[in-house]
Amino acid sequence: MAVTHAFWLAGRQATGDDTFDVTSPWDGRLVGKVSLPTDAQVEEAVAAAYAVRDEFAATPAHVRAAALDHVSRRLVERTEEIAQLISAENGKPIKWARGEVGRAVSVFRFAAEEARRFNGGDAQRLDTDAGGQGRLALTRRFPKGVVLGIAPFNFPLNLCAHKIAPAIAAGAPIILKPAPATPLSGLIIGDLLAETELPAGSWSILPVANDHMPALVQDERLPVISFTGSEKVGYAIMDSVPRKHCTLELGGNGAAVVLGDYSSDADLDWAATRIATFSNYQGGQSCISVQRVIADAAVYDRLLPRIVAAVEAQVTGDPGDDKTDVGPLVSEAAAQRVESWVQEAVEAGATLLTGGKRDSASYAPTVLTDVPADTTISCEEVFGPVLTVTKVDGEAAAFAAANDSKYGLQAGVFTHDLQVAFRAHRALEVGGVVIGDVPSYRADQMPYGGAKQSGVGREGVKFAMDDYTYERVLVLTGLAL
Repeated sequence: MAVTHAFWLAGRQATGDDTFDVTSPWDGRLVGKVSLPTDAQVEEAVAAAYAVRDEFAATPAHVRAAALDHVSRRLVERTEEIAQLISAENGKPIKWARGEVGRAVSVFRFAAEEARRFNGGDAQRLDTDAGGQGRLALTRRFPKGVVLGIAPFNFPLNLCAHKIAPAIAAGAPIILKPAPATPLSGLIIGDLLAETELPAGSWSILPVANDHMPALVQDERLPVISFTGSEKVGYAIMDSVPRKHCTLELGGNGAAVVLGDYSSDADLDWAATRIATFSNYQGGQSCISVQRVIADAAVYDRLLPRIVAAVEAQVTGDPGDDKTDVGPLVSEAAAQRVESWVQEAVEAGATLLTGGKRDSASYAPTVLTDVPADTTISCEEVFGPVLTVTKVDGEAAAFAAANDSKYGLQAGVFTHDLQVAFRAHRALEVGGVVIGDVPSYRADQMPYGGAKQSGVGREGVKFAMDDYTYERVLVLTGLAL
C-alpha cells in the first residue's frame, strides 16, 4: 500500500480528513497519498505564523543560518532518495532530478550565507545640509510579514527552496503551498526543517487544494505573496490583492539568437547541442527552456540540420533510466495541449522537421520552421519539447524578433563580439541576457525574473529577501560626526 504523507502545520506533522493521490506521469503508478489540511488547520497555520512574526524577525542570525545550513547538508545526504522521489512524481529524468537536488543544496547554503550578512545596516551622514548637522541615518531591512509561497510542479524541490530559504534567512514566517501534482518533494523540506531549532509557527507546508487558495490569498495576515506559475493565475492573484506585495515569476518563450559571427563548425555544433538539450530538458517544462531559435541568414543553413540532428539524438523514455534525456510531460492533458498547438501550426503552413508525435503523456522532441507569427505556438509559452527556428537578416532584425513577444524572461545570444553583447543587454526586453549560451542558464544566487508579461520582482536568494522586506530608517541626533 502507498504511504500517506502528512503535511507540516506550524512546524509539526499533521493530517486532515481527506487525502489525494500522487501518480507518476510516466506509468500512472501510485507514488503516494497526501493528506489535505482542513480549513481549521489552515487557519491554525496562518494564526501561528502571524503570532510568531515579531519573534521570528528578532531571531539571531546564527540560529536562522544554522537551520539553513542543516537543511543544505541533509539534502546532500538524502540526494538519491529525493531525486528518485522527484522523478517519480514529476516524470523528470533521474539525471535532471539529481541536478535539481544539487541546486536546492546550493539555495539553502546561499541563504545561510545571506542570513549572516543580512541587515548589517547602511549608515548615511545627514550633515550635508546645515539642518542635518549632528545627524546620522541608519537604514536596515525588516520583514513585511508572513509570506505565502506558491510553488509550481516543474521544479518541485528547488522552487519550493526558492520560497522557503529566503524567507527564513530574512526572518519572515512562511506558509508554502506546493503544486498539487508534485507535493512530495516540497514536504521533504519539512522533514529537514523539523530537525532544526526554528520557532514553532515560523513555517508550514500545506498542500491546500487549488479551489481553497483564494481565501489564503485574500487573508490580510499574509501581506507578501511569492508565486511561480502561469501568467493567467499570477496576474489574477495580483489583481485580486492590489495592496499586497506580489512577486510573480511567470511564463516565457525563451529565444536563442545565433548571430552571423558565431560561424565556425565548433561554434555551430556547440549552439546546436545546447539548443537541443535545453529545448527538451524537463520535457520542455521550464520557463526558460529554448522555444524559439532566431538565426542569422549567414549561419542558418548550416545551423538548422545540426539542430535537427541534435534534437533527434535526445534519448526519450523511462525517466528512471540514467540514459534518458527527455521524459513525459506532467500529465497526458499537457501532452495533448502541446500536440494540438503543433497540429495548428502545421495546418497553418509550418514545416515539421522532426517529432510531432504523442504517446500518452510523452511528446517527441519537435522542430518546426516557417511557423506563422499568429499561431498559438508562436505567441504563447508551449511548456513542452517543441522548438521553432526562424531565419533573419542581421543583428537588428534578430533582436527585434526576440522582442516580438508578450514575454520577457531570459534570452540567449550566441556571439563572440563584446560590443554586440552590450548592445544585446541594452536592446533585449528581458530579465536576463546570456551570452554564448541558451536562455536556460540560471545560477540560483543571481537575480531571476522577467519583464513584460513574465512577471514582477526577482528571485535569487538575496533578491527574494529584498522582496520580502522593506527599508526602515533610524535617525540619530546630536552626534559628533
